[in-house]
Amino acid sequence: MTAILQGRTRRAALVGAMCALVVTGTGLTGCGSEDPDAGTNGVGKLPAATIQSKSRTAATSAEAVRLAGTVVSNGRTYKFDMRLKADGGTGSVTSQGASFRLLRVGEHLFLKAGAEFWSHQGDKSGSSSADTAAADKLGGKYVKVPTGDPAYKRFISFTDKDVLLDGLLTLHGSLATDGHHEQSGLRTIRITGDKGAGGTLDVSLKGTPYPVLLVRAGGAGTLRLTDWGKGFALAEPAKDETVDYGRQLPTS
Repeated sequence: MTAILQGRTRRAALVGAMCALVVTGTGLTGCGSEDPDAGTNGVGKLPAATIQSKSRTAATSAEAVRLAGTVVSNGRTYKFDMRLKADGGTGSVTSQGASFRLLRVGEHLFLKAGAEFWSHQGDKSGSSSADTAAADKLGGKYVKVPTGDPAYKRFISFTDKDVLLDGLLTLHGSLATDGHHEQSGLRTIRITGDKGAGGTLDVSLKGTPYPVLLVRAGGAGTLRLTDWGKGFALAEPAKDETVDYGRQLPTS
């Protein structure tokens, strides 16, 4: 009898060890005995529409966020890494081989880029002497973008936390949950639109249910959302680093 009990004990211990290995190694629930939502904020048990609503509320309520990744809009791909909060934002944007930095403090928007950004590279007829002079003047400086300039409306959205999140955190089609996942060591619940064709969104299962990873519908880009609630300093550049070009920037 003692030998039988000892054998059962050894088998139970072995099964338990194997289950632990499965859970630790892959992040999956092992042997049907563990709750995948144990120790989480509980949103993984909610309907997909409720998860989306809670993640939106968390996002809009957060003081700050960092967005990094790519967005495809109107046939143009933008790669960016921006830190945003209510009164402004700062970071870098790259599109069609041109890279520049954006800084917004309140209503004041600044753009900083090298001389090549301003030198009309897309103009097949070549740059004029005026273009070259403008490029030399603006290159490496924070250029204050006039509010009436087309570039102001085009770029300010990259520095507006609410506008950017409202436009990006959208899934299309019928919502559904798509299991538990892990992003950079953080446990998440994934929701999908139209079985993934309408985009996917991973939401944190730890603490506040912030959006963590967004894959947009139709191959329109992928974004990571981090540093939720982590404040950062915003200040206008020094006068010797700034150029006020006037009412309208040179076309580029």
